[in-house]
Parts: sequence; structure tokens; C-alpha cells
Amino acid sequence: MSFANVRSALNEYSQNAVHTGIESASPHRLIQMLMEGALAKIAVAKGHMERGQIRDKGQQIGCALSIIEGLKASLDHEKGGEIARNLEDLYIYMERRLIEANRDNNTAPLDEVTDLFKQIKEAWDAISEHASQEPAA
Repeated sequence: MSFANVRSALNEYSQNAVHTGIESASPHRLIQMLMEGALAKIAVAKGHMERGQIRDKGQQIGCALSIIEGLKASLDHEKGGEIARNLEDLYIYMERRLIEANRDNNTAPLDEVTDLFKQIKEAWDAISEHASQEPAA
């Protein structure tokens, strides 16, 4: 699996935040960071939307869309099979909802995407916890 696109999306995410350890992060941690970044961008976009800061809202949604593109690019369809296809479909749906939120200046789709991301991230985080508890082979 190539993580060049993931790293590119992380660069987009880290422009407005200070993060250490990106270079040494595992692929699993990079995905976690992307999800955290998307959630942060969506939350900031919602605040801009509520304050009527249209340009700033659009920029934050654009960053979230870039992060989702990085997540889609990181999917390994050969190894991931149906799970990878389902995640890709979900990411496409989330992108569409973010675009609708931006177009309609509506926070409901932002909340929906946030809830979906939280569920995906919770499952991804559980994988990490489970893997760290397994004895070394």
C-alpha cells in the first residue's frame, strides 16, 4: 500500500496545526491522524458556517475533502476486499454530503459526516488497541 497520498493529505491537515512524529508514524497511526484532522476541519467549518464566514467555511471543507481523498487513496482493494470497497463508498458519500453542506450552508450534513467519521475512527482505534495487546509471534 502506498502512503504518498496519505502523507500529502496529512500535509494539508497539518498546515494549521503543529504535529510531531508524522515522519515516524506507522501507517496505522497516519490513518488515525487523517481521521482526527478531518474531524477537526469539519468542526472548524461548522463554526465558520454558524458565524457566516463563508470563505473560511469553504476552505475548511476543502481541507476535509482533501483528507478524505487521502483516505480513499490509502485503501488497498486487493487486501481489503469488500471492506475496502465499502469504505470507499462511505468516503464518497461523505464527500458528497460535505459538498452539499458547503453549497447549502447547512450544518446537518456536517453533523452526519462527523458521526460517520467518529464511528469509523472508533473501529480503527479498536484495531490498534487489539493489535497492541496480542503477543509477539
